[in-house]
Amino acid sequence: MIRLKKIALLFIVGFSFAAHAQNTYKNWPDIIRKNNASWFGTEEAKKIAENVLLYQRDIGGWPKNIQMQNELAPVQKKELLEIKKTTKETTTDNGATTQEMLFMSKMYAQVKDDRYKESFLKGLNYLLKAQYANGGWPQFYPLKKGYYTHITYNDDSMVHILNVLKEISEETDFYSIKPSKEIVQKAKTAFDKGIYCILKTQYKQNGVLTAWCAQHDEVTLLPAKARAYELPSLSGKESAKIVLLLMSVKNPSAEIITAVKNAKVWFEKTKITNLEEKRVLNDAGKVIDKKMIVVQNGSPIWARFMELENNEPFFCDRDGIKKKSLDQIGSERRNGYAWYTDEPKEVLKKYDSWAVNNGVKVSENPSDKKKANFLTVAQDGSGGYSKIQDAIYAAPSFPYDKVTIYIKNGLYKEKVRVPEWNTNLILLGESKENTIITYDDNFSKVNLGRNSTFYTSTLCVEADDFTASNLTIKNGSGDNGQAIALSVTGTRVRISNCIILGNQDTLYLSGKNAKQYFKDCYIEGTTDFIFGGATALFENCIIHSIKSSYITAASTPQESEYGFVFKNCRLTAEPSATDVYLGRPWRIYAKTVFINCELGRHIKPQGWENWSKPDAEKNAFYAEYNNTGEGFQPQKRVIWSYQLTKTQADQYSIENILKEIIPNWYSSKQ
Repeated sequence: MIRLKKIALLFIVGFSFAAHAQNTYKNWPDIIRKNNASWFGTEEAKKIAENVLLYQRDIGGWPKNIQMQNELAPVQKKELLEIKKTTKETTTDNGATTQEMLFMSKMYAQVKDDRYKESFLKGLNYLLKAQYANGGWPQFYPLKKGYYTHITYNDDSMVHILNVLKEISEETDFYSIKPSKEIVQKAKTAFDKGIYCILKTQYKQNGVLTAWCAQHDEVTLLPAKARAYELPSLSGKESAKIVLLLMSVKNPSAEIITAVKNAKVWFEKTKITNLEEKRVLNDAGKVIDKKMIVVQNGSPIWARFMELENNEPFFCDRDGIKKKSLDQIGSERRNGYAWYTDEPKEVLKKYDSWAVNNGVKVSENPSDKKKANFLTVAQDGSGGYSKIQDAIYAAPSFPYDKVTIYIKNGLYKEKVRVPEWNTNLILLGESKENTIITYDDNFSKVNLGRNSTFYTSTLCVEADDFTASNLTIKNGSGDNGQAIALSVTGTRVRISNCIILGNQDTLYLSGKNAKQYFKDCYIEGTTDFIFGGATALFENCIIHSIKSSYITAASTPQESEYGFVFKNCRLTAEPSATDVYLGRPWRIYAKTVFINCELGRHIKPQGWENWSKPDAEKNAFYAEYNNTGEGFQPQKRVIWSYQLTKTQADQYSIENILKEIIPNWYSSKQ
């Protein structure tokens, strides 16, 4: 720890300077997707927008693989002006055009410059013009000779287009620019034609629907070849995003339901669980070798290319000759291409909920999903149970397979306990906004002595290997002292896409050697509203303070390497909450780290407080790295906190924090 402090102090001056840079993203797509909304109103963003306008051709499209944030020399600007009237290299490949449209939408939301609006609408018109009569899109438009004319699912090109048209046709608030009703109707027609094309191109293997190829012939709709090493094949990668798009369609037709069901079966059939990819990196972080290692019960992966006849994976070098394994091709293609993917795990993860919502049997084979392993709770009597706790009582103890309790929308006013023998349990809500578990216990109401706080939880999870998603978990007692919404003492617990509401002590995380994972959650409270001694990783969460107080109160055991780690989170607050600390130590060895987070102005400049425990200043570990926002003031933090170097921050990977107990249990797509 002493050595770490010295390293941190040595680099603090350089890091503090870097932290003030307005934009830390090097890749163009990251600049668009990862910057907060207010950044798009800065002078830096406006300067980049001028480049984006220059790169857009008059037809409406953009070229691909351009780092548009890079400064342009006068001669480059002149060249771009000269070719604007041409259609040179306009494409939707590698995210081109759709990502620039998103940039222009975010710019227009902050700066009402009509040029941004016009640019977006020209891009939309380009997408509409580029569509084939059969509903597909080529890789380049106007058409470029060669395989570029094929209907292109490769790198999710067509899915990106359809997602744009879906937002436009449904008139959502995703884009700040609102087209005319006529354009909205055109977008709806184009979207429907695109879905029709997807359904027509789903490959039949021995008469059974399976998945999709990266390219399909624009006339015959059959799988087609692209580059020499991209032979006609079923794609484990591109098919995943296609299915997720189909699953997002409201009130799906029978044809869409059939397509999704068959694709899901194919993904189950083709998953690989006995191989794991190992990468060797050089000092610059570049992959210099890939090897496939044999493992037992590995996290599922899929080959990118599979034989049309029998789903066997194959690999190709630039000579176009099929090989059976990755190690049989040269290092240039082996290391420079993505041959495996885990993207279909997102389909398998979401399938059960999608199936129930659309009246589809979760399994056509009763032996695949025993009744005891899928229970439904519904207040209207349409499920097997009207109370969540009753379904938990009915669930098998220490099951070998996952047990899912599907909870339909409703307000469930009950205290829920998942005992330690209900392992492998999933609580799956119908929707996070409308599937609500709530109770109103608090310290005074329970009145069981000095430890009354720990009896107040609305949902108490004591079991290992627990999952919850699509739920609101609320302690509704109001601002009346300690009152837990969610208490977790089990390990290997995953909470995703949930809303967790309370005031003081909203979320209690503990358990001996416990590892817990929160992803895409909204967590709200007042004082010490995330507290306890567990190791917990929070990713892409919104942490909302209701009043001026403290966010975290860790009680990390001395021997634990990690405590609470927040990555890519947003810290927000009510307007009245103007003085909020990142944390204070419940116990003196508290560990809390914020990495790549957006900190609102409510965060106090000093960041941390010692809770009148001088020993905590010597033993606690409070640190930050690469945060942004008005609340990130590293030069004003208390002197006993740390600003990490990149090397130090890299140690806070999901693998290091969570993986050592059971490999791959934590996966963000499981």
